[in-house]
Amino acid sequence: MEEKDFQQQPVADNEDFGINADENAAGTTHLNDLLEDESAIEKLQAELQEQKDKYLRLFAEFDNFRRRTAKENIELRQTAGKEIIISLLDVLDDCDRAEKQMENDTDIEHVKAGAKLIFNKLRKILQSKGLKEMHSVHKEFDVEKHEAITEIPVENPKQKGKVVDEIEKGYYLNDKLIRFAKVVVGK
Repeated sequence: MEEKDFQQQPVADNEDFGINADENAAGTTHLNDLLEDESAIEKLQAELQEQKDKYLRLFAEFDNFRRRTAKENIELRQTAGKEIIISLLDVLDDCDRAEKQMENDTDIEHVKAGAKLIFNKLRKILQSKGLKEMHSVHKEFDVEKHEAITEIPVENPKQKGKVVDEIEKGYYLNDKLIRFAKVVVGK
């Protein structure tokens, strides 16, 4: 009797136990999912390797850029004054000629005229390179531009707090202050 009872149970009951009762199924469908997972992992690993390769190339390119920039910066600093020095060589040549002329010429007016020409040429060259002279006399004392050497008493009350005399001129290079003016201030 036991055999009869077992045979009488419907096939649908086997699904409750997780048994594949379909005669047409090969029973390997779960293996296909596993193969798809392995394929996805391989694809992700390939993408990861590609990204690592891109990162390493980018890092190497940046490192090369940094080195090249540092080298160019060093070269620029070494030759930064070259242009100004070359332009001042003409003034130096004029100074040499003036020195020779002073040895032979006894007329002081010729020497003065030659020296003025040289000084003017020097000023023009420096101005063409962006140097600008600061005018401080009779202007309000400004700690951002002036360095007070001393204070002197003044009779005119309008001159109090103003620059009375200039010991050393201040200069701008391309509108940026490069040297403070050393001044005497009225008190």
